[in-house]
Amino acid sequence: MAVLGPTASGKTGLAICLARHWGAEILSVDSMQVYRGMDIGTAKVSIDEQAEIPHHMIDLVAPEVDYTVAEFQEAGRLAMGDVLSRNVPLIVAGGSGLYFRSLVDPLEFPPFDPGVRAVVESMGQEAARAELLAADPSAGAYVELGNLRRVRRAVEILRLGGGGPSERANRPAAVHVRNYVPEVAFAAVGVDPGDRLADRVMERIDRMIDSGLLDEVAGLSHRLGRNASRAVGYRQMIPVVRGDVSLEQGKADTFKATMALARRQRTYFGRDPRIRWLEWSEDPEVRCRAARQAIEEMQPWSS
Repeated sequence: MAVLGPTASGKTGLAICLARHWGAEILSVDSMQVYRGMDIGTAKVSIDEQAEIPHHMIDLVAPEVDYTVAEFQEAGRLAMGDVLSRNVPLIVAGGSGLYFRSLVDPLEFPPFDPGVRAVVESMGQEAARAELLAADPSAGAYVELGNLRRVRRAVEILRLGGGGPSERANRPAAVHVRNYVPEVAFAAVGVDPGDRLADRVMERIDRMIDSGLLDEVAGLSHRLGRNASRAVGYRQMIPVVRGDVSLEQGKADTFKATMALARRQRTYFGRDPRIRWLEWSEDPEVRCRAARQAIEEMQPWSS
């Protein structure tokens, strides 16, 4: 299986180019493309592109739904297994590092229950910390005890039978995740964003606005759930369509948020030793050839 590690820009065109070359299908690990109707702001592939190349893990749920990474993992692995069972190459592309790793690495997601969470959320810091340490005296080595949100989450997991932080951190799967030992053989490439990232981000924002982003945001603003409302572009443009800020301010806020997201993505994926980084080229054909060559050289599934 060939996997395209998320890139700071140009990921869709690169994935399609590779898919055309190998006759592959594409699986998105974009955490916001799972939502129906969020098309322009997430740079979702066009209907024509979807007709040409099968795409998976997009348009799964309504924007009101708070789709979790655990749900994505379950559905994504089923989709991945279906494609590979047909002996069809698969390109995985997108910007969410957690979603990417949920497919290829043995990530285990602790239990969640809204009722238990509501009770735990009412706990003060001392009470929550005392309960956590009583059950797991070494928890402080794995959870920042001064961070009330994380302590409460650890208590919630304990109450749901998910184990203490010490136990969970030392399970074989957790050790493999820390050491980047995958469950699925893959080759991953990332494309460095290059010197013109800021210019390309602003150009992309302008294209989205010209394509109808404001109308899309206006139509969805009352429907966005907690997760979808955090999407870059939507969060910044909602005040614009409501008349609270100017379009220029909305564009500036979107630019700032996009650049921050790109930095976080590059930092996250930069820690992964399995990703081979390629230099940026303004020519998409050059980027595609470089990615194809790198993936073909790695071929971990043939060893």
